[in-house]
Amino acid sequence: MPAPPDLAELLLLGLDRDSEAPLLRQLYLELRRAVLAGVLPPGARLPATRALAQQLGVARNTVVAAYDQLLAEGFIEGRTGAGSYVSRDLPEGLNTGLEPRPAPAAAAAPIPAPIPNMAQPGTAPFNTGRTAWDERTARIWRQLMLRRLQTPDPAMLGYGDPQGAHALRAAIAAYLGAARAVRCTPEQVVVTSGAQQAIGLVLRVLLGPGDAAWIEDPAYPAVRAAMAAAGARIVPVPVDGQGLVVSAGVAAAPDARLAYVTPSSQYPLGVTLSMARRMELLAWARAARGWVIEDDYDSEFRYAGRPLASLQGVDEGGRVIYIGTFSKVLFPGLRLGYAVLPPELLQPVLAARLLADWHPATLQEGVVTDFLQEGHFAQHLRRMRQRYRMARDALVEALARECGHALSVEVPDQGMKLIARLRPGLKDTEVAAAAAGRGIIARAVSPMYLAAPPQQGLMLGFTGHEPGALRWAAKRLAQCLR
Repeated sequence: MPAPPDLAELLLLGLDRDSEAPLLRQLYLELRRAVLAGVLPPGARLPATRALAQQLGVARNTVVAAYDQLLAEGFIEGRTGAGSYVSRDLPEGLNTGLEPRPAPAAAAAPIPAPIPNMAQPGTAPFNTGRTAWDERTARIWRQLMLRRLQTPDPAMLGYGDPQGAHALRAAIAAYLGAARAVRCTPEQVVVTSGAQQAIGLVLRVLLGPGDAAWIEDPAYPAVRAAMAAAGARIVPVPVDGQGLVVSAGVAAAPDARLAYVTPSSQYPLGVTLSMARRMELLAWARAARGWVIEDDYDSEFRYAGRPLASLQGVDEGGRVIYIGTFSKVLFPGLRLGYAVLPPELLQPVLAARLLADWHPATLQEGVVTDFLQEGHFAQHLRRMRQRYRMARDALVEALARECGHALSVEVPDQGMKLIARLRPGLKDTEVAAAAAGRGIIARAVSPMYLAAPPQQGLMLGFTGHEPGALRWAAKRLAQCLR
């Protein structure tokens, strides 16, 4: 199927050479928009990179890089010797027939329930959720903190905005638009005390007793507990190599109130939700008037190419609630997360926020705002990606050498942890207990399953640990496995 003859003209209309946004970014977004709008239907052939570059008056490398990003995200597919085509896995009419968004009904107050502490304290190797700082980041952070204390804003000494300081919300919105293709304004951002609070507030607003809610199987235990606290009817939906099996969720509970997903890196397995599944999930949300919570907890750390675009960025129906956190990219003790809300959910979530802890810590808000606005955050991420990649590779090599007889390792392209699958006959809970006795933290995967047959594996964190410590811990783990 040939590409529409006016594609280059449409792209030219969307390219702004006076914009601060790089042409690569603009071209990628315009091509993606053409796919989502049906201008480029499934199976359509894209122009050759050289020809399109000449028509647009840009470098060929710019077009090649844009095609590569679309290929990585599943929008297009390459055929050897035949060019690039829009993926045939994408359904027809992706963004047509959008239904109006109803205002959410008021939810009953949840019944408190204990939430498991998945993030264990301590520096023991393989502990997950740990972050690292280098001397440059530490020095800059000290300078920014001192500057804020030397000339304090009077607002810092009083009660803050329950939604979060506007300057920080603006910085978050700008970052998410550039790095994650999230479409939002500062008015849609709510700063919270970590991602867990953001998720809890949304669940409190949207779920009432007996409401069906999809959750990935296996799942993040803390979210499962939060759903239970809201009185929801938890519907486990299996996960395969393409992520959440949407058709299974539809079969089990087509009228579910919401779905919780981790599309960039499924927790705990690490698989990426395919583009076809993303479109299928959004189609369900539109048809069922359900909501989707996108927990984007560690997408900044991608080691093979650019970070994949967010699910929220391709949602034309306004059904996705995007959750992010600074706990994984800076440090957990900062206790700053955020939610990007569809406009109709803003006031209900803010009302729930006022009943929780009123507002974020104003001093921390100011320092993080400066860190983002002055460009330190992007530089910090680049350095940490390199550092974490080295730690990942050191751990993979050590596990293969020391533990290859008892486990197989899945090398992740993204994230802060990996999954080591145990050979038949070994129980991950027993191995985890033995590892704890030797001073290392290896988290068992099987207890995270709800209804699907549990797999025996260990979740091992590699960020925030030096390569030498990871090699030492691999030897200790080998002793447990023997």
